[in-house]
Amino acid sequence: MKVIVGVKRVIDYAAKVRVATNKSGVELNNVKMSLNPFCEIAVEEAIRMKEKKSASEVVVVSVGPKGATEQIRQALAMGADRGIHIQTDMRLDQELQPLAVAKLLKSVVDTEAPNVVVLGKQSIDGDCAQTGPMLASMLKWPQATFACKVDVSEDKSKFTVERETDSGTEVIEVNAPAIITADLRLNEPRYATLPNIMKAKKKKVETIDAASLGIDLAPRITVVEVNEPPARKGGIMVEDVDTLVDKLKNTAAVI
Repeated sequence: MKVIVGVKRVIDYAAKVRVATNKSGVELNNVKMSLNPFCEIAVEEAIRMKEKKSASEVVVVSVGPKGATEQIRQALAMGADRGIHIQTDMRLDQELQPLAVAKLLKSVVDTEAPNVVVLGKQSIDGDCAQTGPMLASMLKWPQATFACKVDVSEDKSKFTVERETDSGTEVIEVNAPAIITADLRLNEPRYATLPNIMKAKKKKVETIDAASLGIDLAPRITVVEVNEPPARKGGIMVEDVDTLVDKLKNTAAVI
């Protein structure tokens, strides 16, 4: 069973995000970039499938600039077998939108013919959570989104997925081939060891120019302006509980 995992290069979750002076977006220069946390969970799940002998190969795919190779290498160091880099200089948090990414991933799926595609449920820059469902629609494959547990049948023809919902969790069964998107509680990603980091440098990463695929990548949404959130007002000290209750009731109007 072949598994394809989509991964995205994003601003590191611990980095301080700054709005550019021209308010066109957030500042990307001199900012630490990392593997999207939900994509990292997806990679870990695919590797675990291989360790359980459910999968025979894990292929990592990333769409982005030249620097996205770093995130592919990280996934390879975790245990993936090879990588595919669809290279484009389009801005990942604004210009390259979920519809375009889904189209690019479909071209890879058509070539690689995997049994399952595992993606993070969303990226922490755009928070769209649309790529997985769009890809499933294009391929006409079943989808199991927001997965917090995945089991593969012995004959590898079905996936039993427990998925997060607003009211708890539900368990569904989907036939292969399928799309699965990873939620936060699916697993805890491993750290890449130094020997595996060195081995990852020798693993194959195929580079494809996005323009050569003949796919319409034009954005459907235009970001007009980006602004910092309003600064929080300073708090006040109150003398006693009665004053606190009065402030909460009459000033803040929260009770």
